[in-house]
Amino acid sequence: MTDIHTPDWVKNAIFYQIFPDRFARSPRAPQLPGVAFKPWGSPPDEQGFQGGDLYGIADKLGYLKDLGITALYLNPIFASAANHRYHTFDYYQVDPLLGGNAALRTLLDEAHALGIKVVLDGVFNHASRGFWAFHHILECGGNSPYLDWFFVQDWPLNPYPRKRRERLNYTGWANLAGLPKFNTNNPGVRAYLLDVARYWVDFGIDGWRLDVPNEIDDDSFWQEFRRRVHQANPEAYIVGEIWGDGSRWLQGDQFDAIMNYVFLALAVQFFGKKTYHRSYEKARRYGLRVRNAVTFAQYLETLYRTYNWEITLAQLNLIDSHDTARFHWMVNGDPSALRLAALFQMVMPGAPCIYYGDEVGMTGPDDPGCRGAFPWQAEESWDRDLLAFYQQITALRHRYPALRTGSFETLYAAGDVYALLRSLEGQHAIAAFNTSPEELQVSIALPAELAAAQWQTAWPTGSQAAPKAENGLLKLALPPRSALVLVNQ
Repeated sequence: MTDIHTPDWVKNAIFYQIFPDRFARSPRAPQLPGVAFKPWGSPPDEQGFQGGDLYGIADKLGYLKDLGITALYLNPIFASAANHRYHTFDYYQVDPLLGGNAALRTLLDEAHALGIKVVLDGVFNHASRGFWAFHHILECGGNSPYLDWFFVQDWPLNPYPRKRRERLNYTGWANLAGLPKFNTNNPGVRAYLLDVARYWVDFGIDGWRLDVPNEIDDDSFWQEFRRRVHQANPEAYIVGEIWGDGSRWLQGDQFDAIMNYVFLALAVQFFGKKTYHRSYEKARRYGLRVRNAVTFAQYLETLYRTYNWEITLAQLNLIDSHDTARFHWMVNGDPSALRLAALFQMVMPGAPCIYYGDEVGMTGPDDPGCRGAFPWQAEESWDRDLLAFYQQITALRHRYPALRTGSFETLYAAGDVYALLRSLEGQHAIAAFNTSPEELQVSIALPAELAAAQWQTAWPTGSQAAPKAENGLLKLALPPRSALVLVNQ
């Protein structure tokens, strides 16, 4: 195994995921003649573009800084004929609808000036019907010199099948005609994609989130990808969209981390166990059955034993994303479940990632329902208490290094209560969660070295009284559906 090192800035980061078409418009964006967007706030299930742009993100950096954000993960921004931009047709051009390459330059410069990193979404498994090499094949057929850049089985190509699941005569991701799959065994394809990866890191981005990287079933491709990216920036972050066990890619020579969807599934089932949609496939796809704190702890221990500690500290811990329903929807609008899960993100190893708008109460079912426009024009609709809560819990994580890079162990797991310990260079933090609708009294056995420790309440903010340990036992009274974070004095 390669010596494993992951970027230190990631271990200390709080990410914010943005779907660029739906976050913010800016008057700084070039006005494109003859271009008409959908009205801002149109239903997300409508096709089309609502006109968010990269200048709009730059305009809101102050808001994000106040929220405690130190890193952005942007869904694809390159030229595309889809509002989600996973149908790339020019990998060297930021979509003009987002402001073009100049807008990315502005966003990077202004974000970096505030200490905020920017990670882009890299879609390297497949392109689009409009990608120049595939278009060449459509025009020239078997005479195209780019024929081997994709997987073509028969002629003539049928890029617009009349039936949604009609069998294609070329390989498309998920059998989708609009997403022809690259042949990464072709040296030209390989050179092109690896150059793209290096180009944007040289431009100034801080890393890549890789879309369906398991579909490029070639370790040597990703090993070379890592080498190229790290030649440009040794601290660039590489995180893969792997929904299950990522061990194959997390040996120190390919990715730094994966999107931690197992974390999401555990959080939904434990903190929303009374309210979450049990029929929602993406919350139960792993076969997990979180019945109580004991099984929750067992699953967590398995998750955290799976990877090297350097990897664990860099995992992207999320509770929802552009590919899932929003957490608020998953738990049927239960505000306590959202708050407990969000706080859990902030006290666990790995980089927490907030999906845009969760902090003001945005909700919605599976995509495209989770991709609504941020309600800047309707601030009266914001859940201000929830926003203040998010600002407080991000500040909590920033305040205590032990919550970011400290060791982790389960202290207590029984019934509806789970408690953990994070420790770093003499700083210790205990976080206890009560998922019951009733107040519970618990006694937590402390490690011998903490038997006589004095504690102060770090969460909830404003709480003065702190429990004392007696004979190595910490006795806590936990209100219904609440959490408590203690730090040693």
